[in-house]
Amino acid sequence: MPHLAALPLASTDLDTLRERVRLVAENRPAVYRMTDPAGRVLYVGKAKRLRARLMSYFRASFPSDKAARILHASGDITWDYVHSDFAACLGELRQIRQLRPPFNVAMNRTRRAVFVKVLDSPAPKVYHGATIGRQDGRVYGPFRSPTRVADGIRVLNDLLGLRDCEARMPIVFADQGDLFTAETQAACHRHELGQCTGPCAGLVSELEYRRRIETAVAFLEGRTVQPIDRAIAAMQDASVAQDFERAARWRERFEHLEWLLAATARSRAAVDLLTFVYRDPGVFGDDRAYLVRRGTVRACFPFPTTPIERIAFGAVVKDELAREEPATGPLPLEAIDEILLLMSWFRMHPEALKRTTPLNEWDS
Repeated sequence: MPHLAALPLASTDLDTLRERVRLVAENRPAVYRMTDPAGRVLYVGKAKRLRARLMSYFRASFPSDKAARILHASGDITWDYVHSDFAACLGELRQIRQLRPPFNVAMNRTRRAVFVKVLDSPAPKVYHGATIGRQDGRVYGPFRSPTRVADGIRVLNDLLGLRDCEARMPIVFADQGDLFTAETQAACHRHELGQCTGPCAGLVSELEYRRRIETAVAFLEGRTVQPIDRAIAAMQDASVAQDFERAARWRERFEHLEWLLAATARSRAAVDLLTFVYRDPGVFGDDRAYLVRRGTVRACFPFPTTPIERIAFGAVVKDELAREEPATGPLPLEAIDEILLLMSWFRMHPEALKRTTPLNEWDS
């Protein structure tokens, strides 16, 4: 349960707040919240040793240190103890997602991972970025090389004639041409180069553009290699014509597409591998069993030790496995941060993988 002061403390009463933290907080894993005098959560953090972490805020220099700025804007600190550092990381993430504290949003560090995204629009586009926006309908990844992702996406867009303009660009399909009397012109030179079908100027039908975007999605999901086949055919034609400079350019495009196809397959495999039961040791021996599937925690229980507990937990695993999930497809938008957290946790703690067991060992 959260530890709350009887009354909210003024943000300037740091001595009283520091003394309460020193006397009450314990050095054990926890998720803590900084709140303003009205009770609004300003910041959510996690600690492996709570008292030590919170006391460090009072030693920070104001206003140069971020920790001091958060503390001076706060009126109180509340916290929940958890059984382990892993539980603290997961709890911090979920509370940030639920509460959207302003200091967490404003001070989040840029993700190292990059994603391939499909814009949800009348004329969707395929592009890449480190953040997920409200208009992103499909997301693939994560990837670690923004440059190589950008190269692959550029070739994919050029071959399929997909737009790469701003999301706010007005869209006019050929089916809507009767709405306009004046002749329209594409907004950029890519149409003239044969690299865009021109959905901004009524130069392609909606049906045809949708067919092309579906090909791009199928490529990103590993269901077609059509863009690669086209690059290979063009490369071979150039070689037969002894136009070796053109053949070299097509070979470069082929290599960009080949890398992107392999990278998307590796990303799907990495997410799929995060499927197991993880035994997380608690600091006081209160181990937990986390049911993890495709990079998200689906259930958490005290680790079963008796036959009856194992049967009950096995039933939970069986119910989860009964839920079918697509073998390919985009990442679930609401779970991307949790997937990244679990990837990072097991990469930084390889010994934790030794405490995992396949789901089918519990479904029996």
